[in-house]
Amino acid sequence: MTQSISKLRNIGIAAHIDAGKTTVSERILFFTGVNRKVGETHDGQATMDFMKQEQERGITIASAAITAHWNGYQINLIDTPGHVDFTVEVERSLRVIDGMVAVFCAVGGVEPQSETVWNQADKYRVPRIAFVNKMDRTGADFNEVVNQMHKYLGANAVPLHLPIGAENSFEGMVDLVQMNSVRFIEKERIVGPIPEHMMVQAQEARRNLIEKVADLDDEIAELYLDDAEIPTDKLMVAIRKATIKLMMVPVLCGAAYKNKGIQLLLDAIVDYLPSPNDLGAVIAHDPANEEKTYRRNPSDNEPFSALAFKLINDPYVGQQTFIRIFSGKLVNGMSVYNTNKLKSERVGRIFRIKAKEREEINEAGAGEIVALVGMKYTKTGDTLCDESQPILLESINIPPAVIEMKVNLDDKKNRSKLSEALAKLCNEDPSFHAHFDEETEETIIAGMGELHLEIIVDRLKDEFKVPVTVGAPSVSFRETITAPFECNYRFVKQTGGKGQFAHTVIRFEPNPGGGFEFVDITKGGVIPKEYIPSVQKGLAAAMNKGPFAGYPVVDVKCVLVDGSSHPVDSSDMAFQLCAQMCFKQAFMKASPVLLEPVMKVEINTPDDYIGNVTGDVNKRRGRIEAMRRFRKGSQKLDAFVPLMEMFGYATALRNLTSGRANYSMEFHQYLPTPKDKQEEIVKERNQKD
Repeated sequence: MTQSISKLRNIGIAAHIDAGKTTVSERILFFTGVNRKVGETHDGQATMDFMKQEQERGITIASAAITAHWNGYQINLIDTPGHVDFTVEVERSLRVIDGMVAVFCAVGGVEPQSETVWNQADKYRVPRIAFVNKMDRTGADFNEVVNQMHKYLGANAVPLHLPIGAENSFEGMVDLVQMNSVRFIEKERIVGPIPEHMMVQAQEARRNLIEKVADLDDEIAELYLDDAEIPTDKLMVAIRKATIKLMMVPVLCGAAYKNKGIQLLLDAIVDYLPSPNDLGAVIAHDPANEEKTYRRNPSDNEPFSALAFKLINDPYVGQQTFIRIFSGKLVNGMSVYNTNKLKSERVGRIFRIKAKEREEINEAGAGEIVALVGMKYTKTGDTLCDESQPILLESINIPPAVIEMKVNLDDKKNRSKLSEALAKLCNEDPSFHAHFDEETEETIIAGMGELHLEIIVDRLKDEFKVPVTVGAPSVSFRETITAPFECNYRFVKQTGGKGQFAHTVIRFEPNPGGGFEFVDITKGGVIPKEYIPSVQKGLAAAMNKGPFAGYPVVDVKCVLVDGSSHPVDSSDMAFQLCAQMCFKQAFMKASPVLLEPVMKVEINTPDDYIGNVTGDVNKRRGRIEAMRRFRKGSQKLDAFVPLMEMFGYATALRNLTSGRANYSMEFHQYLPTPKDKQEEIVKERNQKD
């Protein structure tokens, strides 16, 4: 157990791919004594990147949790992926952390995924500090990164450090709070006076820091206006308050790979990021009444409440369910209530996690992040609480899967092995989906991008030992209607003896953005009330595979207007089948359209290639939303492009720009496909079937 909740820090490390998040995490583990030697991403030895696929590619795929200690404080650290295909990993981590370290590359600055992560942190109101990494790299520019944070992220970025040198000559930094210099020899930090040639610059930067803090804190403002000396401890308290209230972002610098600046980053995590106490009570809803709310304070004496944010299948101990405890105490063997599944679960074992290793503990208190073994029903986003006082915590937003791939088996004997493996992977990753197509006898997997599915296939082969072959990735379209249509359908089947009878009159209406909605306006009587859920069930089943091109149907409102039943021949199944037939008949008469996933694409390109890049985006049916100066000599383009036009874009962009441009894309929304393309897709789909 942690000695005090005020000495607990739940933090995440997030950034654009290649900014050095995992390297920062590894150095934190080394300096806090968790590791005796430093693991590196480039040689596949990073503690936090323990999956085989992470080690081979040198990137983070799954968020890893670990517990470390620094100066009497417990730090629960989550290292998150930078690649946009694994955005859901960042999303679920941000839901449960209290503070974040945003890592920026001193050369790359604010890159596309940096903005995505920043916006996610804004959504969950996560206080953060920034660490400008790779100050030793050619082209490093600390001030430019701070300016970009102001310009592109709208952040009140306030430097607490002044770098001493840059690129090859980067030695350390001037600490503007303590007003001293910190240099690094090997893994030791050497604190000394500020170099004479930097004294004027340091005093000016300190004055700027105090002015920024004075704008946010009355006590500091009073001292500043009186020209009084500002004590370091008061300045630190003011910075901490402003950071926790999201009014400022302290900015530090360093070079993690060269072990420079990590101890100061750890000090800043402890000094400026919040404990669960600082953030106060979490707001929860009454499961029976959405408008009624409850507060759960971060205390062991409150009723138990926790959110499950991640599942991992461990070959040694079975499924591990990661939870963040918001209130109360969890004890081994205790019974907890899953509000989402309306079931009680018994906690088998509790673990404190060190990436792939684990330490068994008997109890955990408010504010802690732990893993549970023995949970049968709990999934990502579920609330666990005290059964006598059920509540519902805000869940986790899961974006829709936009890309599909067919997975085949050479040997049909492995079919049960494959379905078992896919069930485990779907459990672990809520942005991944799999289903078996009975007609084509093929397994379809769906996810967030090409890399996402590539990793899944790798894991099927390596981890689960299922030999699969895959088809080319394809777009996951949707179907919907654009005009209302009312259908009167009578389902009658006589085969001698008891027959089947059901009759429904259903009006189908477009429901943009509203998903599937079922409304019964019959007021009872015409159809026995026990068959109303059967009608709804039949409609939901029919929408899994649309009549237009076999894709899932979305955004349709189904209004049950009228119907009739037979006292002997009507049944649950008859009304389900009737609703399905009614839907299929109406759908093709309600002006159906195909919806395609449109991606938000951000491209960083040197000025020399701007014409080539914009021309290519237009050819791909893209719409350029904005162009802005990114840094000297290069620009950033924001565009919306249909996913089906983006396959192989990485290679095309490399060829267009001699390898000097990069891009990032994420799902934006589903939009209608142009008529000519729609006909092409439906024709192609029908030929395959």
